[in-house]
Amino acid sequence: MYRFLLTPRWWGINLFVVLAIPFCVFMGTWQLGRFEDRVQSHEQAEKAPDPSTRAAKPLDELLPVDKVTSGRPATATGTYADQFLVPGRKLEDRQGFYVLNMLRTDSGKALPVVRGWLPGSATDARVPAAPEGEVTVTGDLQASENTHSDGVNVRGGLPSGQVGMISAATLVNLVPYDVYDAWVTLPEAEAGGTGGAMKPVPAAAPEGSGLDLKAFQNLGYTGEWFVFAAFVLFMWFRLVRREAEAERDIALGLVPEEPGAEAADPASETMDAAEGAPKDAPEDPSSPDYDVASTPVR
Repeated sequence: MYRFLLTPRWWGINLFVVLAIPFCVFMGTWQLGRFEDRVQSHEQAEKAPDPSTRAAKPLDELLPVDKVTSGRPATATGTYADQFLVPGRKLEDRQGFYVLNMLRTDSGKALPVVRGWLPGSATDARVPAAPEGEVTVTGDLQASENTHSDGVNVRGGLPSGQVGMISAATLVNLVPYDVYDAWVTLPEAEAGGTGGAMKPVPAAAPEGSGLDLKAFQNLGYTGEWFVFAAFVLFMWFRLVRREAEAERDIALGLVPEEPGAEAADPASETMDAAEGAPKDAPEDPSSPDYDVASTPVR
């Protein structure tokens, strides 16, 4: 009954099922592993001490920025150069902008430093001037932003002196010197009242280290891939059952008649045979009911 499984058409169906189910199981397991990694990193971050409470280290010793060094206090010495405003940034549910200054170090590279946050629009804003001369800053280290970071403006078209993303790849096109692939945010207002009107920007947790919406999306994708695998198996069993039932009906002679076929009337065939002539044949003119001209007598 199941010999149809060896036909060329079913060979293609079976091959698809054999490849699809392991692929779905693999993808579901991979998504589950991503979610478990998020949970583990979240638990480790909760048990570990706050990065900002650790001793400050020179910037070069903490690079490149990863989940361990993100948020660590980093120190750098240099002079402030170009200044940019980063619009569309929220702090305490209020809309505002960051004040970003490039700190040129002795190495020739510049470190982006977020000196603070101001409310309102970045256009025509009155920003406190940066300290002059050589300064040493200590700020919480952060990785360069990307298109998935919160508050990033990727649409472009910003006025001169504004940037939508704090990233070395963006800033290096705006300044005539190299830029560190990292940035720091000052945890306190600048000394001397220069930045007293600005609020410190707290350091953000490293990307992929918390139980955020993306982590639960991985868990949802896990369920979807396992559902796909079960659906493929269900459809294969359904097709096999339907094909087997069709083969059984053919073997038992239970194939339904074709539509439009009409059975002949046996009673009319018997009457025609008894009369010996078709119904539409003309009657004999010699019959007494006809005159010489073969006209019916009325």
